[in-house]
Amino acid sequence: MTSAPRQDRVTAAVLVIGDEILSGRTQDGNSHYIAKYLARMGIDLCEIRVVPDIAEEIVAAVNAVRARYTYVFTTGGIGPTHDDITADAIARAFGVGIEENAEAIAMLLERIRPDQLNEARRRMARIPLGAELIENKISKAPGFMIGNVIVMAGVPMIMESMLDAIAPKLRSGARVLVETIDAGSIPEGRYAKALAALAESWPQVGMGSYPHFSSQGVRNQIVLRCREAGPLALAKEAVLAMLSGLANDRAPG
Repeated sequence: MTSAPRQDRVTAAVLVIGDEILSGRTQDGNSHYIAKYLARMGIDLCEIRVVPDIAEEIVAAVNAVRARYTYVFTTGGIGPTHDDITADAIARAFGVGIEENAEAIAMLLERIRPDQLNEARRRMARIPLGAELIENKISKAPGFMIGNVIVMAGVPMIMESMLDAIAPKLRSGARVLVETIDAGSIPEGRYAKALAALAESWPQVGMGSYPHFSSQGVRNQIVLRCREAGPLALAKEAVLAMLSGLANDRAPG
C-alpha cells in the first residue's frame, strides 16, 4: 500500500512524455526548469520519469506517482497530431471520459479563425471530464489539471506559461535553505567518513559533496540543505571546522 504524502511537506513528481526525449532527438530542459521553479515555492521535487508515447505506460506511470506525491506535473503529448495521446491516457488513469471542451474551443478561437479550426486542431480541445483548464498565453491551446495531476505542453515556452498560470493555485511549503561550502582541493576521500558522521549528527540537514572541474583542477563543494536556519547554521560551522582540521593534512585522499 502506498503511503500518502506527509501533510507538512509538499512533494511533486515530473513525468516527461515523449519518444523524442527517449530517442535523444530532443533534450529535456523542462524538468530542470520545473525543479528550480518548485524549489522557490517550497515544493520538493522527489522524482522525474521519462515515459514513451504508449498509452499503457503513461497510465501506469501517472497512477504510480499521483498516489505518492502532492502534485504530478506532466509535459508533452497534448498537441494536434496522432501521437499526442497524453490527454486520453490521463482520462484512462482517472477512469473518466474525455470530450471536446467548449471553453477550450473558445480559447483556441482567440488565435485560430473558425474556418481554420480543423479536426486536428480540435484535438487540443479534448479534455478529460472534470478537469480544470490551464491558460496558455502563447498559443492558446490549454493544459489542464485533474486531481493532483497538472498536464502541460512540451514546448518549453508554452510549458513555462502554463506553470505560471497554475502556480498560484498550488499549495506551497517552506523553502529549503541552502549553504554551499567550498572544500577546495581537499579530496572527497579524505572527508567522506567525517562528513558521513556529521550527516548522522544532523539528520534534519541534507549534506552532499559535489566535485567539479576548474582551471585550478578538481575542486569540491559541500552543499547543506535545511528548512530551519538554526540547525543549518550549526551544521555549517561543524563542516567548516571539519575542513579546517583537514586543511593541513597531506595524507592521500
